[in-house]
Amino acid sequence: MKNEPLGPSGHVDSFTRDNLPPAELWPELRLGDFRYPEWLNAGYELTDAMVAKGFGDNVALIGNGRQRTYKELSDWTNRIAHALVEDYGVKPGNRVLIRSANNPAMVACWLAATKAGAVVVNTMPMFRAGELLKIVEKAEIKFALCDTRLMEELVEATRRSDILETVVGFDGSANHDAELDRVALGKPVRFDCVRTGRDDVALLGFTSGTTGAPKATMHFHRDILTIADGYAKEVLNVTSDDVFVGSPPLAFTFGLGGLAVFPLRFGATATLLENASPPNMIEIIQKHRATICFTAPTAYRAMLNAMEEGADLGSLRAAVSAGETLPAPVYEDWIRKTGRPILDGIGSTEMLHIFVTNRFDDHHPGSTGRPVTGYEAKIVDEAGNELPRGEIGRLAVKGPVGCRYLADEEKQRQYVQNGWNLTGDVFHQDEEGRFHFAARTDGIILSAGYNIAGPEVEAALLSHPAVAECAVVGAPDEQRGHIVQAHVVLKPGFEGDRLMVRDIQDHVKMTIAPFKYPRSVIFTEALPKTESGKIQRFRLKEAG
Repeated sequence: MKNEPLGPSGHVDSFTRDNLPPAELWPELRLGDFRYPEWLNAGYELTDAMVAKGFGDNVALIGNGRQRTYKELSDWTNRIAHALVEDYGVKPGNRVLIRSANNPAMVACWLAATKAGAVVVNTMPMFRAGELLKIVEKAEIKFALCDTRLMEELVEATRRSDILETVVGFDGSANHDAELDRVALGKPVRFDCVRTGRDDVALLGFTSGTTGAPKATMHFHRDILTIADGYAKEVLNVTSDDVFVGSPPLAFTFGLGGLAVFPLRFGATATLLENASPPNMIEIIQKHRATICFTAPTAYRAMLNAMEEGADLGSLRAAVSAGETLPAPVYEDWIRKTGRPILDGIGSTEMLHIFVTNRFDDHHPGSTGRPVTGYEAKIVDEAGNELPRGEIGRLAVKGPVGCRYLADEEKQRQYVQNGWNLTGDVFHQDEEGRFHFAARTDGIILSAGYNIAGPEVEAALLSHPAVAECAVVGAPDEQRGHIVQAHVVLKPGFEGDRLMVRDIQDHVKMTIAPFKYPRSVIFTEALPKTESGKIQRFRLKEAG
């Protein structure tokens, strides 16, 4: 089955459309009922259109001690959009990098840039200059917006880059005391959103992959609305009465969907936390009577403990878990405490959000559930042949969205085969049609909801002056699911003591995003290897 041809483009800068994979390498898109006008701007649909529908007085965003209604959010984003176009020369199709923790200002910048027709690249606040530089080079980003509290690493990336030209600061703390805030303040509250096509790229989602080299996944304006009109509407039954809370960064598509797109699509409220620790989330749930939570099993364990101590989390009607395996005891304890299931699901950056999930009326411990409406999934062998139920193989999926890598035909051929998106996960399907996670296939370590590429951590370790050789594996951990465990061979003259462990850990934190550091460091005289010299990581896992 051939996909429909691409619709018209409103982009002046054609970089993203020029770097889409060839049509023959695209996954088959099953659009079904997910149909949108030929000209579509997701930023407009999530703000101005919501005001026009009568949601103007509803609270859209809560964060850093302030509430903003949909009308206020619409005005705010329109002022910023004016500034981006008139003062900074942002043109439709230009890539705009945004660096911030989860706060209303980051959401406003994302929406404003989208309204201006830009292609947004949201980035993690923990990223170091080297990680930011790789993203800048891959997406050829000339312009960035940055929370003024996080400038240092991005300024260093700019110094080392021949591409990134301009970094403009905004105030993420809600004081509106930064350059972008001051420039936008005097702008009109009306803005004619750029006439983008539904098939124009609106968002680049970066994923590290097994090598640690960034891969950019390309998502259209219609894709952003599709994940809300599918999963959020069909599975979560979101209404304007809902209040969202969660921990995933907005830089992750899981976080952007769950904490921005989903609430804004339905006139609901998003509460945003810069530090979404379990205690902070518990406080917000109680204070704002949050109804829908997106987080990892680690946080749900903490919430169960808090309920034991008297915390009232009874307002939560939906608890969504993804990013790591949901342990059966957590699932069972949650049902026992609340009478409702945790909805475990699986998604990916390539697919933008969750595509297989449990449901309120169809859930089972140890299962990831069934495909979201509009999606189809199956288990295949290495040759792409469908396997019988009960047999373990790769999870293949197709639906209204799919993988499109930016300028990377090799990775595209690996991920998309015969019209199917092949995830990096090994599953089996039971006799009732539910999918069950077995393992990762790609060397990614899932830790407390974060995807961590082992080779990237190894490269950081090897840059330490005392490390001769190393190998990184995922080690089981009761709280985080898995942790990064480093097996290290030291150079002669160095001692593997506690001080060395701390020094190595601190070095990794300074080299790459701190959440990737090895929480366990094991010193060894030699690493197990094959006759050809390849490190046998499976033996380290067995010994660990």
